Amino acid sequence: MISFVWAEDKNHIIGSNGHLPWKLPNDMKRFKDVTTGHPIVMGRKTFESFPNGPLPNRLNIVISRNPDYQVPDSVVLLTDKNQLSQYVKAYEEVMVIGGEGIFKLFADDVDRLYLTKIDYEFTGDTKMVELDYNKFKLTEKKEGVMDDKNIYPYTFETYDRI
Repeated sequence: MISFVWAEDKNHIIGSNGHLPWKLPNDMKRFKDVTTGHPIVMGRKTFESFPNGPLPNRLNIVISRNPDYQVPDSVVLLTDKNQLSQYVKAYEEVMVIGGEGIFKLFADDVDRLYLTKIDYEFTGDTKMVELDYNKFKLTEKKEGVMDDKNIYPYTFETYDRI
């Protein structure tokens, strides 16, 4: 099963200069809760945006067109999405976490969407790919709690392919 995990603003912005344009600790907690114990698939730029290297308790898989791209021993480097089946079992939920090019690559294969919708407009240079939400059913929606650390209104939504 292929799942997308991401946060976006009102205009579908997901990134700015290789980073998230917002600080939303509750979204980071949800991301950790949803992805821990699952393989995560990302592009090179997303991988390079991690300040402390590979994310723990997850198989980190980087897809890059450059077969010579250097990753730590604990990280799997793929040059083709079809190689994924060599590293993950058919029954595993594989978490695709970005960026835009990787979401595009898996857009026709995605089964579940874990979306954090941020009700705010940010400046950014990366947008989420267009998805046909008519092919998905909203299965969970939870209003986010705002506080002094989570200052933007947000909603956690989960969709499953119909």
